[in-house]
Amino acid sequence: MNKKVPKHIAIIMDGNGRWAKSKGQPRIFGHKAGMKVIKNILIEAKELGIKYLTLYAFSTENWKRPEDEVKGLMFLLKEYLKKERKDLNKNNVKLKFLGRRDNVSKDVLKLMDETVEFLDKNDGITLNIAFNYGGRQEIIDAVNKLLLEKKEKITEEDIQKKLYGGPELPDPELVIRTSGEFRISNFLLWEIAYSEFYITNTLWPDFSIKEFRIAILDYMKRERRFGGLSNDK
Repeated sequence: MNKKVPKHIAIIMDGNGRWAKSKGQPRIFGHKAGMKVIKNILIEAKELGIKYLTLYAFSTENWKRPEDEVKGLMFLLKEYLKKERKDLNKNNVKLKFLGRRDNVSKDVLKLMDETVEFLDKNDGITLNIAFNYGGRQEIIDAVNKLLLEKKEKITEEDIQKKLYGGPELPDPELVIRTSGEFRISNFLLWEIAYSEFYITNTLWPDFSIKEFRIAILDYMKRERRFGGLSNDK
């Protein structure tokens, strides 16, 4: 337990639909319940000294979902930004969106940009919302930016600088996935090369501060070797 709390935690918030179905409710009911969990986890992360929290909110593949569900998710994002803006500012939260802007409606983009600007001067925890995000797409976009600069040889550092989070966003030390699924789901493919994973069967709307702490404690007990040998070898 002598290791530090991770600087950057990424979460795949999975299980909203199954949670709603178990209660005889439409899927959007689960997404709405999941939004309430975000606030609790964000504040707890800030209290623990975590500097970056990245949440997988909407993937590029999620456009394939039923139209009603997609519209509901867009509405919930707008509601979150409108209702939580003041509290985010009060808690010194900086906000960033990771992902592409195409296919997103102008009113959603406008609210996203306004909220990011409103919180821009905050220097506490940074909340990264992966929205209209895909890991493969992120790498493609980074390479295409470098090609426009007529780079003759591309290094890892070059790609890192062109990722959505920019060079200032460190790779996540810990990735948490709820609902018991053992998939990466096209999330932060470049950034999680040496991240530690914590998988829980808990569905996201039931994910508690207690389990968040358990995940962090589990991480802190691990030895990160980055391809090398353990200290006792």
